[in-house]
Amino acid sequence: MRLLFDQNLNRKLEGRLADIFPDCSNVQFHDLDDKTDTEIWDFAEINNFYIVTQDADFAERSCLCGSPPKVIWLRCGNVPTSQVEQILSFGSGVINGLKDAVNIDCLEVY
Repeated sequence: MRLLFDQNLNRKLEGRLADIFPDCSNVQFHDLDDKTDTEIWDFAEINNFYIVTQDADFAERSCLCGSPPKVIWLRCGNVPTSQVEQILSFGSGVINGLKDAVNIDCLEVY
């Protein structure tokens, strides 16, 4: 499963979660940190990424457009990167199950 962390998430998550999500990346590594949501959405779709974000914008877009790409919406608020890492680690089973959930376009993770 290829996760693309939005610009509001620390780029260090890529290394910290590589054992669970080996194909994860951050928008900064693809020169997307100053791009629009539409450009990030299109990049994720073309490159088979799931977007991981704390912003409602991508979740709302997934309701309107469906997937791909699928969205993982972190609903934990402004918390330290270590807590985001822990949430994604503990939720890895459900997150990995998203690829087989044909009727789910956005997964909210708390």
